[in-house]
Amino acid sequence: MRVLIAGGGTGGHVIPALAIGRELRDRHGAEVRYIGTARGIETKLIPEAGFALDLIQVGKLKNVGLLERAKTLTDLPRGILHCLGLLRSFRPAVVVGVGGYASGPAMLAAVLLRIPTVAYEPNAAPGLANRLVGKYVSAACVNFPEAANFFRNAKVTGVPVREAIAAIPDRPSGESLRLLVTAGSNGAKVFNDTLPLIARDLIASIPGLTIVHQTGERALDSTVSAYAKYGLLADEKDEPVTVRPFLTDMPAQLERADLVLARSGSTVAELAAAGRPSLLVPFPQAADDHQTRNAQAMVQAGAAKMLAQRDLTPESLANELRSMLLDPDGLRTMGQRARAASHPGALQAIVQRIVTVAGSR
Repeated sequence: MRVLIAGGGTGGHVIPALAIGRELRDRHGAEVRYIGTARGIETKLIPEAGFALDLIQVGKLKNVGLLERAKTLTDLPRGILHCLGLLRSFRPAVVVGVGGYASGPAMLAAVLLRIPTVAYEPNAAPGLANRLVGKYVSAACVNFPEAANFFRNAKVTGVPVREAIAAIPDRPSGESLRLLVTAGSNGAKVFNDTLPLIARDLIASIPGLTIVHQTGERALDSTVSAYAKYGLLADEKDEPVTVRPFLTDMPAQLERADLVLARSGSTVAELAAAGRPSLLVPFPQAADDHQTRNAQAMVQAGAAKMLAQRDLTPESLANELRSMLLDPDGLRTMGQRARAASHPGALQAIVQRIVTVAGSR
């Protein structure tokens, strides 16, 4: 069985795509190949994982200027033609679109060649590529029920999450509280600017509170300096604040966290799987405002609270965090509802749909 997986750009697209590819290869003996673009992190992660990667040229259509949009519209037909050639050469039994720049041309080419297709959509509001092909795909795997309406033959499967995160136990009561602040590999400027302003008072009002703050590489020094300015020397072991550019031990960090302050992209699936309550601040420039839709879905499930970035001030953030951290019963209930919103076995469910669709050809 040959499977072509198309898409990428960010970790939210590439990491699930790699998990799907590994499962297809290791459990089903599939030959897996990827299509991406030179501008995404797939150029690094996919070859490192031992998979073949073909690159096409295609860019953004949304939230860009007229010149870049015109260039993308020029590149799009060439990208589809390139994909037609790759598909004729590789002859996959199924093409899987995971969203991102390369997903649209590859999925459109597969539809034109009548190759079975499966769309994967982790967000409550599908991106442009998946919206374009949604009604033409053979099947779709979605994380939020509201996304199913955009696709033909959709099933709620969830998002592939590392086993170490899904295995995190409930947080034991009686331990000192910990706030985890995370926003992907680049961090979030609004968190880096605001947390140092409120951390001292927050810690004073919640005895024993510790904070772990992931900043991104570029903001590390300035954030450490800001905490130090307010008397919290974040680089010393005995201080209540720990600042890191990246968190390479995310399962351990989530296990120790009582509350997570985060964006609401692909992170929401990990928070649900770990059963951790969260205060979500959607990234306002996210494509199609999908982070707001993700956060709203988590709030509706009782798994999180949301604070819009336009409403975030030092005072509003401090008040929200304080009220949540001082309500242990509320945190416990929110964590239980987060776990109830997760989808154990998502990876296997997605891969089984791909295998079934491939076998239908």
